[in-house]
This record gives sequence, C-alpha cells and structure tokens, in this order.
Amino acid sequence: MSYKLLRPLGLTAARAGPCLHLKATRRIRSIQHQATQSKLSPLVFTFDIDGVLLRGPHLIPGARRALDMLNGANAMGVKIPFILLTNGGGVGEEARRAKLSSELGVELEGNQILQAHTILKSVAHKYADKPVLVLGGRNDVVRQVANGYGFKHAYTTLDVLAWKPEVWPFHELSSEERASTKVVDFAQTPISAIFVFHDPRNWSLDIQIIVDVIRSRGLISTPYLDNHASIGETRDFPIELVFCNPDLLWKSDFPQVRLGQGAFREAFQAVYKAVSGTTYPYVQYGKPTTATYKYAEGVLRDRLEDLHGGRLEKMPNVYMVGDNPESDIAGANAAGWPSILVRTGVYDPAQGEPAHKPTHIAEDVEEAVRWAIEREMALM
Repeated sequence: MSYKLLRPLGLTAARAGPCLHLKATRRIRSIQHQATQSKLSPLVFTFDIDGVLLRGPHLIPGARRALDMLNGANAMGVKIPFILLTNGGGVGEEARRAKLSSELGVELEGNQILQAHTILKSVAHKYADKPVLVLGGRNDVVRQVANGYGFKHAYTTLDVLAWKPEVWPFHELSSEERASTKVVDFAQTPISAIFVFHDPRNWSLDIQIIVDVIRSRGLISTPYLDNHASIGETRDFPIELVFCNPDLLWKSDFPQVRLGQGAFREAFQAVYKAVSGTTYPYVQYGKPTTATYKYAEGVLRDRLEDLHGGRLEKMPNVYMVGDNPESDIAGANAAGWPSILVRTGVYDPAQGEPAHKPTHIAEDVEEAVRWAIEREMALM
C-alpha cells in the first residue's frame, strides 16, 4: 500500500523555473481570493482528541502548528472550521471545552465539542420524566450531565448501593461517594433505561446492578422475571440498554493501550449470558456508528451556517483525522468522508496494515492537516 503526499504548489513550481513559479504563485493567490470572496473554506475537519491532539494531558508535537494552520496560517489564507469528535466523556461539554481550551492553547466554542454521550441530547425527551440509571465517571458527575441533557430522574449505581449496601457487599461507600448519592427506594422506582455515559469505575458493582435491573424488569430487589419465559425467547426487552462508546482499547500516556467502555460491554454480556443463557440487546452510539457520524455532520452543518450566516447549499469536504482504524477511520469511510490515520495513538504500524484503509496515513496531525489542504488546493 502506498500513500502519496502532494508537494506544495509553490515549491514544485520554483524548482521548475521562474515562469512556472510565477504561474503557481498566481494560482495560489487566485485560490486565496476565491476562498476569501466566498468566506467558506473548501474543507472542514473533524478531529479525534486522544492520540491525535493530546496524549493524556500532554499536547502531541505538531498539534500546535496544526491548529495555527486551521486559524489561517495556510496557503489559502482562510480560517478552516473544525469540530472535535471523541469517544471520551464523563463531564459536561462546557467543562470539557474549558479544559481542552487550556490544554490546546486555543479558545474553543461549545458547539465544537462532541463527546461520546453528547448524542443523548437527541433522545432525552423520550425519558425526560422516567427514572433511568446512568453509569460512568466519578461520583454523580454523569448524573449532572444527564440532568443538563433533560433527564429529570437520573440515578447512579452508588445511589443503589447507598439504598441497600448488601446489593454489593464488596464495596463500602467513601464519604465523598455517599455525599453524592440520592435517597430513593428502588423497589418502588421502576428503572426504564440504562445509559452507560462513560467508562465505569467499578465494573463489578455496575455489572451486578445492570443484571438486577434487567432481570427484575426495572424494580431492583424484586423477583427475577426471566426464569421460565426467558427474555431471549419472548423477545420482550422492557429495559433499554445504551452504550455510548464502543472502543475496546484507547491510548493514554501509559506505554500500552488501555481497556475502554467496549471492554466493559463485553464483560457485562459475558456475565449476563452466563446467568441467563443469552446476551442482551443494546443500542450502541459513539464512533464508528452511523448515528454518531450523522449527528456530528448535523452539528458541523449548523456551525458552518452560524459562522457564515446562511443556509449551505453543499457541505464542504469533511476530513476525519484519527488514530484508531476501528472507530475513526471505519466511521469516516462509511460516512463518505476522506479519512486520515495518524501514527501517534492507537494505530501501530508494526502490527501490519490498518483494518480499515484510510484515504491517507500521516505521521502526525500537522502532516494530516497540511496534506488535506494541499489536496483540496489541487482539486480547485
């Protein structure tokens, strides 16, 4: 497999002689004029965060220069819109925006951040007045996020443990955890859905309570109702189960990749099948799902229309830059977006060709942005 990197127009022409150099310079100025006149960049970007722009809390080399190019330091002389699409989460979008602005050294806007669970804003109305269980993150942070999305009655597994410590006697609530809980009688509070917003911190506790909720049809501590006419046989699934991040692995600043929410889902299904004889159906959001990419494109379109003050006749080319072939590249390819795989995260070239072929492979995000800009200029 070979990936050709286009040469900068001006550099190529300069080597060919002053006449061609002058023509290339005029072409670049023409492109700059067209872009300035339309005020619409011919391309936009969607970036993953971990392994592309950041590794843990640290800025990846080249990320600062890539962001400068997006801010206008490019051959077209225009600012290039972008959004950040991550399978991470666990906090509200405003908190994430402030943290990322500080880490990246650029002032981001709220509608530039799409976390794994941001898409739940679009379904919150279905469960606005119904009790739901929300999982992931520390203490009750995801409850606060869920409340902000419109879920009025969101509960955590720590709430369940505070209600009946014997539900999982292997964990004693800390004072901080107990302070985050709500007092509720779960034997009288029917849970209608389970949303795994973010990576759970206590897999054993959370798996036990998910199993209890599903098998008791929402009323924890009441008898299991799947003994004779099993859920699998009746095809009756009264409790909706939603996962927001399918990533089995992710890249932190630890030398080896770490287990993600996808691993938690697999662990739950293995346990559930062992005790019930069947796996449980679920809804999956997050990259590379079609639902998440459609949602992201809608948010990107809204942002472009806000920036340019009118309805778009046609979307510019959306370039996805990511480090994970299974999520970033697979999702972009399915959405019809050009995809760029960087070597600074999950993807390890030593393991062979990526499972999903990108449009281009780049060393880092700086090279990725430069390649995409040069590609679009060549097409104009």
